[in-house]
Amino acid sequence: MNITVLSNRDLASCVALNYLLPELSAHRVAVFLSSQVGKVASKTAGGLRSPEALDTLKFFEQTLVNDIVFPLCDKAEGNTGRMRTFRGLEGFLAAPILELNDINTSGLPEFTATKPDLVLSIRYGVILRDEAISVPTHGVLNLHSGRLPEYKGVMASFRAMLNGDTKLNMTLHTIDDSGIDSGRILSMSSFQVDQTKSYLWHVLGLYENGCKLMIDAVNNIDRGEPIKGICQATLANTGSYFTFPTQRELDDFTACGLKLVDGDEIRQVMEQFYAKG
Repeated sequence: MNITVLSNRDLASCVALNYLLPELSAHRVAVFLSSQVGKVASKTAGGLRSPEALDTLKFFEQTLVNDIVFPLCDKAEGNTGRMRTFRGLEGFLAAPILELNDINTSGLPEFTATKPDLVLSIRYGVILRDEAISVPTHGVLNLHSGRLPEYKGVMASFRAMLNGDTKLNMTLHTIDDSGIDSGRILSMSSFQVDQTKSYLWHVLGLYENGCKLMIDAVNNIDRGEPIKGICQATLANTGSYFTFPTQRELDDFTACGLKLVDGDEIRQVMEQFYAKG
């Protein structure tokens, strides 16, 4: 099959692609990245200010890897890290990874040119509209880092941890329209909460088993099995949509003894991208 993967230029997306792309070697795969997921309040003078904790999280999720660590890894000769940077992952692809933030409008021809039989979405930062959704023959599958339908939207794992959930979930679902996290639920994996670890550590940990769900679905489709799933509209609990947490919610998170990110944990993750042979 021709498979087009839509993801985001951040650490968790890169980790997920490291799990996913090697398992898609029997297919012709193209990858597009968005530049961010959602928007928090701007920090312009006189305007709303994004919470400092979210700025710190963004630094570790995006700035550190895209502007510092990954460029250094890409330049290093003999780098044999267990995980590959975005550039390193291009070895699994038919073409270089490209940025695409306007997939529904001016970027639609570029997306259509990949002739996807199936689209896989992981942390993609743009809501797909009908024009893009109708392109792939077998539709669009999305991997959502939260239990559906309870936790829709961004930072679903944050909401689950704040609510005291003992397990986090990854949900594989279809994208059938422009609704957010509203498609048919195909499967779900779980990940035990460790209150000594950060939110970002948990997010990264979710993707190993989450990507296995996606790989299993790809194999099923390739064998000609139909995509079914559970329609969320038939469930008693329709869930809630969440956006980025407020400062008060971030304070409540800290008061529970939880943290968004931990520098030592991130260092251990970064070490997986670099090793001298």
